[in-house]
Amino acid sequence: MRLDNLLAQEKISRKAMKQALLKGEILVDGCPARSLSQNIDTGLQELLFQGRIIRGYEHTYLMLHKPAGVVTANKDKKLPTVMDLLPKHLQSEQLYAIGRLDRDTTGLLLLTDNGPLGFQLLHPQYHVDKTYQVEVNGLLTPDHIQVFQKGIVFLDGTICKPARLEILSASLSHSQASITISEGKFHQVKKMFLSVGVKVTSLKRTHFGPWGLDENLQEGDYRPLNSQELANIRDFLRKSG
Repeated sequence: MRLDNLLAQEKISRKAMKQALLKGEILVDGCPARSLSQNIDTGLQELLFQGRIIRGYEHTYLMLHKPAGVVTANKDKKLPTVMDLLPKHLQSEQLYAIGRLDRDTTGLLLLTDNGPLGFQLLHPQYHVDKTYQVEVNGLLTPDHIQVFQKGIVFLDGTICKPARLEILSASLSHSQASITISEGKFHQVKKMFLSVGVKVTSLKRTHFGPWGLDENLQEGDYRPLNSQELANIRDFLRKSG
């Protein structure tokens, strides 16, 4: 939640906030706050206003293993959504997925009610890497690794940032690979492989920044983030504030 919104809930005036900020009297984990728009989670961080502890809203953070056939949305008139996979007590309009996965794509989704966090994690400024396991219907060669490293250009002129491709197995009719990108254009991974002459037949996201898919989490299951994963959230909040 934004720092100014948190302080407003404590009935602190905008003028008092600005004065305290300029004087270094708003501390987040012991360090002066950088701006009133800074994203704060008092469940993970200590917030002091002029020496007084502010205990605001504790956000929810979940990891979900998305199955195929489910859309990344809160509601859909025709298809099941990732929210339908959660128990009723967790379903809320404030909870949402950070970044979309196509209906036929499986793998890691992070769910939260911390709106600013999702915006920051997806913003090009932060270059958060996303890694996918890919299967394609043709041959991948070392030359493709170089093509991906240079940055693929689509037919419409769209330029993709350099991506890291690791070929795991390769044959004329079927290849497996791992690809890491730092952006999230529409159907980007599928289009990148089409541009080198192969079609993606299976796509699974395994990593989103420092968060990796729990191998023990079955498709359709979820769990709260563990202590290390929450520490990664706290570190990101500290660096991006």
